[in-house]
This record gives sequence, C-alpha cells and structure tokens, in this order.
Amino acid sequence: MPSPMMLALTAAALLLCLPSTLAAGLYSKGSPVLQVSGTDYQSLIANSNHTSILEFYAPWCGHCKNLQPAYEKAAKSLAGLAKVAAVNCDDELNKPFCGGMDVKGFPTLKIVRPGKKAGKPAVEEYQGPRTAKGIVDAVIDKIPNHVTRLKDGEYETWVGESGVKAILFSDKGTVSALLKALAIDFLGSVKVAQIRDKETQIAAKMGVTKFPTFMILTSADAEPSIYSGELKKEPMVAFLSKVATPNPDPAPKKSKSKKASSTKKDSSRSSKASSSFSKASASHESAESASSAATQTTETLDDMNPPTESPEPIVEKQKPVALPDIAPPITSLPEGLSLQQKCLNTKSGTCILALMSEDMSQFDQGTGNDPTTEVVGALSEIHAKHEAAKRNLFPFYQLPSTNSQATALRTRLNLGRDIQLVAVNGKRGWYRHYISTDYSHNALETWIDEIRMGDGAKSRLPEGLIVPVEELPAAPVETKEPLASKPSSRGSMADQLKEQMPKGMDFEFEELDDEAYEKLMADASAKAAQPTAEAETGGEEPLVEEVKADGHDEL
Repeated sequence: MPSPMMLALTAAALLLCLPSTLAAGLYSKGSPVLQVSGTDYQSLIANSNHTSILEFYAPWCGHCKNLQPAYEKAAKSLAGLAKVAAVNCDDELNKPFCGGMDVKGFPTLKIVRPGKKAGKPAVEEYQGPRTAKGIVDAVIDKIPNHVTRLKDGEYETWVGESGVKAILFSDKGTVSALLKALAIDFLGSVKVAQIRDKETQIAAKMGVTKFPTFMILTSADAEPSIYSGELKKEPMVAFLSKVATPNPDPAPKKSKSKKASSTKKDSSRSSKASSSFSKASASHESAESASSAATQTTETLDDMNPPTESPEPIVEKQKPVALPDIAPPITSLPEGLSLQQKCLNTKSGTCILALMSEDMSQFDQGTGNDPTTEVVGALSEIHAKHEAAKRNLFPFYQLPSTNSQATALRTRLNLGRDIQLVAVNGKRGWYRHYISTDYSHNALETWIDEIRMGDGAKSRLPEGLIVPVEELPAAPVETKEPLASKPSSRGSMADQLKEQMPKGMDFEFEELDDEAYEKLMADASAKAAQPTAEAETGGEEPLVEEVKADGHDEL
C-alpha cells in the first residue's frame, strides 16, 4: 500500500500536468464578455466598426474577481451596441500584447473607438466607476454618431439626396445608442436620420401620428415602409437588410506579405515587451493589495506588426493622389467690439465661441498636447458640412486671448485658462458650456446638434455681458468681393465701374476745384445736422441704425 507521502507527490504531479487554471481565465465560453488574445485583437477590436471596452486582467487578481459580475452585466447591456472584451494577461502568449498596451496594473480598462484610418483606433483608459452603469455610460458616450438630426426646413434637401434613407421620428431629444449602432452597421449604404416630434411639418407630411415611428424611404417620391416591430437591434437590422446589406464586422482580412527581417524585429520587440511586462506582473502579484492603476492617457495605437514591403515588390503605375477638401477655418474675432457686434448684444442670435488658450507656454515644448488645432479643425469641418447641406446654421468664431470680451467671458463664466467652448445667445440671454475634454469631431458635432435642436440645459448669462444694440456703433458692411480687389483686365477704376453698368450707359470723371469741393462738404454738413434740428422743433425722431444680427437659427 502506497505511503501518504507517495500519494501526496503523485497528486502534485497530476496537478502540474493539468492545464493551468490561470490560463483558463475568469470568463467562461458562455460569458457575454468577448475573450480576446494578442493575436486576434487587431481583427476583432482594432478593425471593428464599433466601439469596444477592453479589460486587461490576471485571474489571481482580487480586484479583477470583484469586477467580474459588473463587467458581465455591462456586456449584456451593451450587446449589439458595442463590444465588451477581456484579455488574460497571465497567459504567456498575451504578455507581449499586454506590455505593448502599457498595462501597469490589474484590472486596466481601455476604451477603443474607431479612428479616422481603418485599423488605427483611438485608445483611452477608462478611469470611471467600476460599476455596470458607469461602464455602460462611458462606452455609449464614445459610440460614433453618424445620425443626421433634421429640422422642418432641412428635410427636403436631405431626402432629395441619392440613396436609401431610414428615419426615426422620436419624442426624445438625444440620439439613442441603438440608432447610432444601426447607422454604423449600414454606414455607406443607408443614410439614417432622427426627427423630433416638434418638427410638425415633416411629421404631418409623412403621416406620422405616434412616436417613435421608424421607416425606410428608397427614394424621395417612394411610399415609406413602416417598421412595426420592437425597437431592438436584431429585428431592426433584419428590417433594414431588406434594402441594404449590413457592413461585415470585423472587415474581411487582407493578405499581406512580410519580410523575414521584419519577423525577427517583431519577435525581438515582443520578447522585450513580454520580459518587461512579466517583471511588472510578478511585482503586482506579490503586492496585489497595493496594485496601482495606470495613469489616464489618450493615444492612437499603431499596428504592433506593421506591414513592410515585399521582397519582390510589384511596381504599379503611379496614380494621381486625390487630396481631401480642406474646410476653411472658422472666422477669428480679434477685438472685443467685433464680438459684441456679432454675439454679445440684445439682438444677436446663437453663436459658438472657441476661446483660445491664454497660457501657451505648456505647449511650447512640442509635446503635442495642444488641442487648439483639433478643436478649430473639427469646428471648421462641421460648419463647412452644414453650409454644403445649405442648413441655416449659427456662426462659429474663434477668439484669441487678446480679445478683451473673451477675457470677460472667462471671468464672468468661471472658465479655465485653457481652450474653452461656449454657446451664447444674446437675444435670449443664455449660454451653454462644453465641459467635456473630448474634442473629437463626433463629440463636438453631437454637442452642436443638441444646441441646434434646442436640447440640453442652458444657463443664464450674468448681467453686464450683453450690451444693448443701440449703444454699439454700426458694424462695418462686409462684402464678399470688394470692388478694389476684383481683378480687371484693364486695371483702372473707370473700367471696373463701366463693367458693372447697364449697356448703353456711360459716365465720365470731372475734376473739382477747391471752391466747389468746399461747397459740397458744407452742404453735406448742413444735411447731417438737419435731423437734430427737426427733433428739437417737434419733427420726427432721428432713426438709430441698428446692428443686424446674423441669420442664425433661433432656438
């Protein structure tokens, strides 16, 4: 009969032969959490059309075990809207990947959203509450919005564009995550819009009497196809699939050849990342209770295995490069008076103001942390987009730190010294401050859409910021093509004037002597003083020229 010592040694040997419980991870195959490794991250997450949240964990980590129920609950809530995934960083095959993703503690959560280039997503660390609601809210906030919000006056132009349309008539002011996800699934094949119930003209024209109502239009003159099912992802995708095919996710793989030398470099890099991460992981495991969270960063990660040229490259005929259209930058108002004439008076409508940073010293070292370029670029693109669609959008202005009224806005509204975005309406006396630090095109467009549609809370402007329009000097008349700057083949002022006169008419210049000039000036002075004399003798009140507000939407 074997001794107890022999039985213990045999049992220990059997345990060593079994698959590691650590490698099994926290999440089972039936879990709603998608299990990702370093080898399929690129195809499942980086190349995805949808936003994802990725948990980097170790099975022995107590905090990871505590997060597991909330994380799985969040995955169920986000099913069909975004991806909820996890990576077991204790698996030897995943250690190089976790090290390359700058994981320094467990659990580490990172939100991955599609970037401007396919396969190059924007990655930022999630530092919010470790609850299901906190995770769901953060991920939904990062879902790209490709839904157009329409008003009565914009519908005809939009519906007249080519392509299939899908419209949701809703009594909600904001675009739901479900509608955003549908727009992503059919991006490029179906244009998706949302119309508020208060846009009564469109609702009456389309025969909509209840909200929400979801419909498809194959053309501007076609009868709409009304959806009668539940507002859930799967049946709505099936409904839209009758007129278009949803985008595959992830996108189909493309075969790429690589040099042997590239493989060696990648292997070396992976080895270094794995070694560094293993040391950090071992240190963390030994002092788990004092695990440190990674500092918040926002970065765009490159492909860990970038493709290199083939050993025998095939030279193709060079094709002309199609440069994208660059939107003209939004107007700058360097003076306080110009800002008052445009936006801060009792008859001015809504304006979007970008207050440039007062302290640029922190950006002088070339750190690349200055968001000014991103903000101005995004606002310029949004404004150009609405102008191209012939929507009567309110004006956008950038205010340099030298603008005295910009300084007053910062002081009175308690704004910081860095770049700030604020919407103001002088006529209604309200403002709305953009408090997020996400200056991406999608985030800013969502905020502007809320203002355009009259959604969201507004605050009252402090007394003294809005000037009575009667107290301001008249704004200078702006002409798109000044006469002096218009090119002319003849080059003289007389030729330029003749070109603008009706055919058959002519004119000539006559030089005045000093006596005639003084007489003309005296007559002009007498006429200018006449209204004052009439007012004193009981005549009509002199007219006060008013500053006309720009043609904005009034919310």
